[in-house]
Amino acid sequence: MTALAAASDAPRGWRRLLRPTLVRRLMLAQVAMLTLLWSIAVGLVLGTSLTEDMGMVDTSHRSVLSVAHNLADRPAALAESLQRMDTALRETMGSDNDPSLSPSLLVWQHGRLVYHSDGVPVDIANRRLGVPEDVTAQGKQWRTRSLESEDGATRVALVLPAGPQMWLTFHSRGYYILPLVISVPFLLLPAWLSIRLALRPWRKVAREIASRDVRELAPLATQTRHDELRPLVDNFNALMQRLRASMEREQSFIADAAHELRTPIAALRVNVEALQGLQAQPEAVPPARQQELMARMVSASARAERLVNQLLHLMRSAAQVSAPRPALLRLDDLVQERLAALSVLARTRGVEVELLSDDPAPVAGDRDSLVSMIDNLIDNATKYAPPGSTVTVGLRRDGAQAELSVADQGPGIPPALRERVFDRFFRDPDQTQTGSGLGLAIVRSAIEAHGGSIVLGETRPGPGLLVTVRLPLAREGIEPGAAASVKTRAALTAD
Repeated sequence: MTALAAASDAPRGWRRLLRPTLVRRLMLAQVAMLTLLWSIAVGLVLGTSLTEDMGMVDTSHRSVLSVAHNLADRPAALAESLQRMDTALRETMGSDNDPSLSPSLLVWQHGRLVYHSDGVPVDIANRRLGVPEDVTAQGKQWRTRSLESEDGATRVALVLPAGPQMWLTFHSRGYYILPLVISVPFLLLPAWLSIRLALRPWRKVAREIASRDVRELAPLATQTRHDELRPLVDNFNALMQRLRASMEREQSFIADAAHELRTPIAALRVNVEALQGLQAQPEAVPPARQQELMARMVSASARAERLVNQLLHLMRSAAQVSAPRPALLRLDDLVQERLAALSVLARTRGVEVELLSDDPAPVAGDRDSLVSMIDNLIDNATKYAPPGSTVTVGLRRDGAQAELSVADQGPGIPPALRERVFDRFFRDPDQTQTGSGLGLAIVRSAIEAHGGSIVLGETRPGPGLLVTVRLPLAREGIEPGAAASVKTRAALTAD
């Protein structure tokens, strides 16, 4: 059983080991940086070595020539001197007496080879004196330069490994990889400890976020001073603040919606209970009373239905993630269409609607949203306008924008309340007309979705309310919409 458990834990351990982590990423970055720096250092050393510049040992080369020429008649002293000079030259270059990495000597007296360094080919010869040349001997690349005495009796050749040969020897003997292999283990532990210590503030913030309750939207208690971590904490706190504000708005919206729905539902229930009580003795109840209760029930249910439709429309507008594909619409045709549909409602209220439009006004947008905007504006104007008055709807082009104005002769809105009336469920306390306070909120939502603006003012001469809506005119390349072919809706969504 233990063996099976160990076998099942093995793949899990490998997956955990291979799982990407920030600590491992930083450690690998340090190892890569160490390798890069070591490679650059090795390249600089080898690039400036004797392979590339024989002039660095030019003085030693000429000294060897002078000693060989002066001791030509003393073979024993010549051999001893050349041996010492050869050893000193290799030690000076730090090559550890390796002919594949160090300079070597070849000395001739009267055409006869009298001295050569260990490991260097003896058949190397220059075609020109004093000029470095690349030659091949014993299957390897060498660079050599020869100097000759004035009488031509003595010649000294300085032999160096060529560039490719030095690189191959340097790598084959582990001079490049061995220091890395030795230093990396000593680097990993300090790097791991330093990274763990450096990430302590990060882990502290992560623990605080993980320990939070789903309903806790307060800012983080951790106050970091680190430039790398501060943007994360600040952005997280800003996100929590937006979420908290959004939840507060939603809770307020739900509470206001419940409050507004309670009134028509309560009225409907009262009338239903009254009608049920009358049915116990129908012969004693006049038909007019029953009709009155039925009319109240229909009015209460219609108000509740209208309110629910407005709530759904408003929530769909707020929850829309991406705007619908804009279509080319004629705003003047759309206004005429909605005025024709709302004319019956205006006549019922004893109000005349007048349209003043001169130029076509093509706009790019969503037809349903624009219809809802127009319906709410005209419905509010005809509802608050006194019987026998006129509601004037104007549409004109102003530069790159279309300007829609709706003016009525009603009580208007005080300047102090003209911004608040766009809030959900807010209504002027002095208004006597019934309503839910959602109409202008829906209007502003539709206008903002189309990149427009709305301003509330006064009609002149007053009293009255002047609503001015400005929408950008359509640009080229927008596909034509089907505004004229869509049937007019019979039911209004305004309140």
